[in-house]
Formats: sequence, structure tokens, C-alpha cells
Amino acid sequence: MSFDPASLTYDDAGLIPAIAQDASSGEVLMMAWMNKEAVAKTLETGQVTYWSRSRQEFWIKGATSGHTQTLLDFRVDCDRDCLLLEVEQVGPACHTGRRTCFYTAVQDGAEIEVVKLPEDPPSA
Repeated sequence: MSFDPASLTYDDAGLIPAIAQDASSGEVLMMAWMNKEAVAKTLETGQVTYWSRSRQEFWIKGATSGHTQTLLDFRVDCDRDCLLLEVEQVGPACHTGRRTCFYTAVQDGAEIEVVKLPEDPPSA
């Protein structure tokens, strides 16, 4: 059975959340949005392409930073309203320079930075 990006369930803005996960480690790297065309471009090229809500344009991950995401596996959840992209990540995934966008934990009512920037010294 062939895949049609139109078969996915998009929100009222025509978007679907896409979670990028490091294929080798399983680490969740980031979440961004895709529209039908971004899904199709990603599957056609193997380079993950998102839809930038703020700029209202396609965003090929790493096109300007060099921190690319090469698609290794494309998964659709059971409700067809969320995507899991298993990727090969080059460099950091987060615009802050961290490997992952999920670097803040909430523990005992406090926010704790659990992933430091590469140049940050380790906590004592």
C-alpha cells in the first residue's frame, strides 16, 4: 500500500507535530511542525523539512547551520495525527546549541537544566 501525506490528520492550520529522535541512541531531539508538502519533501529527499510557523516557509533542518537531520525512519502514530522521525543528527538539534531541545526538567517544583551547552563546565 502506498503512502499519501494527505492521509494524515492535520490540525486546523494544516500542520502535524513531528518528533525528531536520534535513531542510534533513541534520544528525543526536538519537536517541530510539518504540513503536507513538508512531509512529501522529507520523504522525497531524505532531508527533514519542517514548516516554520513564525516565518511561514519551509525549513530544511541544517540548511543554514549545517546541523542536518537525515531521515532514517518515518513513523505515523495510531491516530495518524503525530509523526516520529528517526534521524541521523549532525551537530546540535536545538537552536540554543544543545543536542536536544528538551534540556529543562521540572523536579520538586523547580526547573533544572539537565543538558548544558557544550562549553558549559560540568556541575559540581
